[in-house]
Amino acid sequence: MSGTTATASAEFWEKHYRDADPDWGIRPNAVLTDVVDGLSPAAGSALDLGCGHGGDALWLAAQGWRVTAVDVSATALRRVVSGAETAGVADRVVAARHDLSRSFPDGAYDLVSACYFHSPVDIDRTEVLRRAAQTVTPGGLLLVVDHASIAPWSWNAHGHTRFPTPQETLDGLRLDEGWHIERLVAAPRRATGPDGQTAMVTDNVIALRSVRD
Repeated sequence: MSGTTATASAEFWEKHYRDADPDWGIRPNAVLTDVVDGLSPAAGSALDLGCGHGGDALWLAAQGWRVTAVDVSATALRRVVSGAETAGVADRVVAARHDLSRSFPDGAYDLVSACYFHSPVDIDRTEVLRRAAQTVTPGGLLLVVDHASIAPWSWNAHGHTRFPTPQETLDGLRLDEGWHIERLVAAPRRATGPDGQTAMVTDNVIALRSVRD
């Protein structure tokens, strides 16, 4: 794993995952599975930014993808490695520790996914997503899935957060003409929390295809 110093982001997310149920977040995000099944059925290389306990990374690996799973929390990444070993996909998952406001994994990827890449710690989220776009291979897919509402069980359930619209997120990337919009929507769904509670939430889905030569 790539090393990182104890930044405010590292401290917050390390405590978050150290206190979290290890079985929470081990299932893939429904939006990711839908988008990948529909838009990227052929497995290749994938970069999972802010992977948490690895639900997305392990699902992708089970579909044959070679996944670099990135998080700032060492505890989360240890659980990803353990989960990959248990699932028999350890040879297709690489865990890499990065504070993405300070360092970014090398390489180019057929799928770059940033699902719910939000943080209470002040980081330049837009710059991270711009760097993510630069790592997408020609013909590859950039997927950004954002919260557009706050679930009752969220760490910021009592905050006053304004989430960017899908178009605002897209505009912030400042992409050139070498991209095709596959999906740009705000989509409601019923979500399930860590204690089995349910609520209607809205996701912003930005799926972009690189059409660069």
